[in-house]
Amino acid sequence: MNISSDEPIEYPIDGTLDLHQFRPKDVPDVVRDYIAECLKREIFSLRIVHGKGIGVQREIVRSILDKHPAVTGYRHEGGSGGGWGATVVDLSPKK
Repeated sequence: MNISSDEPIEYPIDGTLDLHQFRPKDVPDVVRDYIAECLKREIFSLRIVHGKGIGVQREIVRSILDKHPAVTGYRHEGGSGGGWGATVVDLSPKK
């Protein structure tokens, strides 16, 4: 099967967003859209997997989270769940 990269792909909305499968230039829109969809589905705790690397992807994600009105907090994921390679996000329902 040959799929064009411009065709939309259905992504599961379950509270975990793995950014490894997205192009870096798409990450800001993907994160914003994923947060919006989670809010619609009343998912208020997210896990965003950005990878460890040198931290560029992590900083892009966190700059979006810093500005998003529904984000009440975020932190490194602790334990064996990814550590520095993932960020846990707390959302508040829109009022």
